Order: sequence, then structure tokens, then C-alpha cells
Amino acid sequence: MEELTTLYIDKESHKFSAAHYTIFSATERERLHGHNYSVSAKIVAPMGYNGFSADYNVYKNRLAALCDALDEYTLLAGESPYQEVVESGACYCVRYDGQEILFLQSDTQVLPIRNATVEEFSRYLLGKLLDESAGDDLREVELCVASGPGQKGCTHWHSD
Repeated sequence: MEELTTLYIDKESHKFSAAHYTIFSATERERLHGHNYSVSAKIVAPMGYNGFSADYNVYKNRLAALCDALDEYTLLAGESPYQEVVESGACYCVRYDGQEILFLQSDTQVLPIRNATVEEFSRYLLGKLLDESAGDDLREVELCVASGPGQKGCTHWHSD
């Protein structure tokens, strides 16, 4: 019988600060605001012959790099059915509910997500982590993004 071990990574340093707005409908959205997000992960892998299942440092470094890549940006939902994001000179022009909102491209990331929510950020970051972990012998990964104490969204993957 295979012996599996679960690693929990929830470091205070795994965080990013970003601006966003959540879109509720074709005519209602939040105002632009920011959060100090924190990222944590649960990793399930087989126990190795040497007494450990996965190198904590590898995954801590991967999570830190994912957080660094989003830190101090405005994050836009590039796949929202309610808004259109187009390049306009040095800016992104967001068309939403008859309005145009400009964001400097150098300060903004357009992510392949449907909405700028912790649920979508967790799905996006989990996909990035799994891409970087291709070839690792992982059975399950859960990645969570919190926008504050007691409020987080998590996405779960398993190898089946």
C-alpha cells in the first residue's frame, strides 16, 4: 500500500499586494481597491524511501515567485463576459457598462480569469504551480488565496 504524506505551506512571506475590482453583473462592480493577499498550499505526495515526500524549499520558492509576479499590480479579468480589455498606447482600455477605464500597462496585469476574485486567483495560481511542478510525483494540491483573515478561496487538484 502506498504511503502518502501531506505538506502544508502557509508562510507569512507568501503574499502579494494588488488592486482589483469584482464584477457582479453587466452593470454592477466594485470600485477599484486593494488587498494584501496571502497564498498557502497543501501538497499530497508519496513518502519517499529517504523519509520525506517533497522538498519544502522547492515549493516555498515556487509559491514565493508566483506571489512576486503579482505583487504591486492592478489585476484585471481578461476573460470576463462583462468587460473588454484592449491595448491603447501605453494603457489598457477597459470597456465596461458604457464606460472606458484606462490603466497603465506597466502597472497592470491582464490575467486569464473571469473575475478578479480569490476563487479565480487560486485557480490561476494553482495552474501556474502545477505547470512548474510538471514531472513531480504529486497526488493532490490545494492552493488558497486569502484577501484577509478568515476569508479565502481555494482550488483543489488531484492526479486521478
